Amino acid sequence: MSHTTPLTPDEKTALLRYRRAVDFLAAAQVYLQSNALLERPLTSADIKDRLLGHWGTDPGINLVYAHLNRLVRQTGAGALLVTGPGHGAAANLANMYLEGTITEFYPQYTRDREGLERFVRAFSWPGGFPSHLNPGLPGVINEGGELGYSLSVSFGAALDNPDLLVVCLVGDGEAETGPMATAWHGNKFLNPATDGAVLPILHLNGWKISSPSIYATMSEEQLTDLFRGYGYEPRWVKASERLDEDMAEAMGWAYESVRAIQTEARAGRPPERAIWPLLIMETPKGMGCPAEIDGQPMEGTWRAHQVPGKDLKTNPAHLEIVERWLRSYRPEELWDAEGRPAADIVACCPRGEQRVALNPHGFGGRVRRPLVLPRLEDFALPLAQRGAVGEGMAAVGKYLAELVRLNAEQRNFRVVCPDELESNRLQDLLATTQRQYTYPVSPLAENIGRDGRVLETLSEHNCQGWLQGYLLTGRHGLYPCYEGFIPLVDSMMNQYAKFLKSALEVPWREPVSSLIYLLTSVAWRQDHNGYSHQGPGFIGNVLTKKGHTYRVDLPPDGNSLLVTMEERLAATDLVSVIVADKQPAPQWLSLEEAREHCRVGASIWSWASTEDGESPEIVLACCGDHLTVEVMAAAQILREEAPTWRVRVVNITELLVLGIPQKYPPGMDEAQFQRLFPLDCPVIFNFHGYTAPIKQLLWERPGTERFDINGYREEGTTTTPFDMQVANRTSRFHLVMQTAEKIAARHPHVAGQAEALIRRYQAKLLEHKAYIREQGTDLPEVRNWRWSG
Repeated sequence: MSHTTPLTPDEKTALLRYRRAVDFLAAAQVYLQSNALLERPLTSADIKDRLLGHWGTDPGINLVYAHLNRLVRQTGAGALLVTGPGHGAAANLANMYLEGTITEFYPQYTRDREGLERFVRAFSWPGGFPSHLNPGLPGVINEGGELGYSLSVSFGAALDNPDLLVVCLVGDGEAETGPMATAWHGNKFLNPATDGAVLPILHLNGWKISSPSIYATMSEEQLTDLFRGYGYEPRWVKASERLDEDMAEAMGWAYESVRAIQTEARAGRPPERAIWPLLIMETPKGMGCPAEIDGQPMEGTWRAHQVPGKDLKTNPAHLEIVERWLRSYRPEELWDAEGRPAADIVACCPRGEQRVALNPHGFGGRVRRPLVLPRLEDFALPLAQRGAVGEGMAAVGKYLAELVRLNAEQRNFRVVCPDELESNRLQDLLATTQRQYTYPVSPLAENIGRDGRVLETLSEHNCQGWLQGYLLTGRHGLYPCYEGFIPLVDSMMNQYAKFLKSALEVPWREPVSSLIYLLTSVAWRQDHNGYSHQGPGFIGNVLTKKGHTYRVDLPPDGNSLLVTMEERLAATDLVSVIVADKQPAPQWLSLEEAREHCRVGASIWSWASTEDGESPEIVLACCGDHLTVEVMAAAQILREEAPTWRVRVVNITELLVLGIPQKYPPGMDEAQFQRLFPLDCPVIFNFHGYTAPIKQLLWERPGTERFDINGYREEGTTTTPFDMQVANRTSRFHLVMQTAEKIAARHPHVAGQAEALIRRYQAKLLEHKAYIREQGTDLPEVRNWRWSG
């Protein structure tokens, strides 16, 4: 099957009955806790105590769902519905109930009177269904808790799924958001020869919670021109007596337009600029609800946005109005005496996996295949001498290039990046693939074409949405980004982490690939861009989530970075944050040492400590590559200038090992923790980011007063690299002075030696300041420093 046909009178009759049924079910879920089919007069006891949900968008969702069902039945298309107005979940649930998918996943909601009563009651009910779309519902890949992400997620789902049509319903309020504003450009990245298609449907119902939507105030000509400018051919569908005929024709036109573009591209004749279809569906807000209540207009206004008439338990007049509304759907004509939906209504739904909520791509864990991972030995940095300078990020670029080559046939791995791939030293990836972009580009453009594994756009939101859609439909990906700019997607990460947490509690949700952020161009080397580019705060936001839903890694060198990348690419159901700078830097561990270090997450570096780190008088702890360098330099200074002081160096690569295992699964048990950090020994901790995350992780450990934590203090400008450390009091000179103070406090008999050391490095700081002002570069002893342990 491939072609659509006009709506026949019999089909229209069935569709109207189907839409009455789902509109009734959506409204019943919002209001009723009993008497679901209105088989007796409605009383206040039938009304839920808390009326939750968003009726205003429900009829539009039902209209789209009904006609998408018809399109699937006619054409056999594999269709996935992404619903942007996610708070209209009552509508999605109503359709899932009628098509039978809810009963398959939740057998208690049978399609009979008893099951229907339970189903209607379950909406916004403790232990039932939330008021918004969520991972507990089949086929859902976009959390309904926050607006703006549906379209970018839809494009991510369509990538490398050539037979998939993703229908994305966008609310006109949602269309005002920043992420949605850039998401429309996803059509310029889809390759019609190898990818699926996205059909956006803008639901123009005019109102937000209490004011008009911007799109509703624009003229038809303006909106048509806007979307034509984005590269779409818009077609309007407006509420009228011909609404269903017009919707059927528009859906058929859109499908045939998509197929025509794909057919040409797959025959080797891709259009220069594909003009994809887009529907603008204009219907009244809350279509079908009472025209007015208490003389105030309701249908077609902002008052229909959520729950018309919320005081039904105490206001008999309002209860009567809502009962008349619910009875206007004539449920007795739609369900039989046993509470079973009429046969012609059920027949409007596709069968088996053709049902919209059962599209296989909506169950990414089921279709996910593991990546073929390259051998790390082929990319490891040699370690002829500890501290030798190497380029860890360049090694990762070569590793990713081989990863793409090994998985070329599967086409299940992509890199999304905000135009920073080469800036972040991952350019070797482009030796194997290219940036995918389908519009014509300047002949001066390099490594860009219609098919590639890399997507670059200057929208962090788009990158996040693309990757979420790609992962939740069963594939793998990586998101490299400047550390200072990744907080742009803080809220998107929050929503996705909540999605993962909820999905882990759903028995039938199978694991999906982890969402991996590779944060580079870090704060400590934003000395050239200055203060505005310095922002290591993303870690702190991630730590607000449940400990089993994320990992944070700060590998100290290139081999640790490679091992970490391998581990996280193989992991599932995590938000994974890897922080590593792109600059050449000292390398500390062989590949085998790095494997063991990453396995345990934190290690005593005995070779960098005095007396092999035994019986320490002070522990110098470090987490983060640049902060590790400063600890190593301080340890070397102390070995040379205070050789009798017993200094232990501890490096942490997996941040969560610092927390207690009851809250953070990778956390060390207390005995292991105290073997690294003895209770009676002061610890000076040099951390990559703000100090709050370390305090959060440590606060449930006994004896936390022994920790002095250094980190980013919101200090820095256009300056030298080492001056960034000085400005934030994380430099080797500060560490030496801190150590001297701690040692003197514990052992007064060396107070004189400690005081001399402190004065010497106070003078060094003054020398440093004068030198960089005069020379514009760091002191030679800093610039040319090499580990000599």
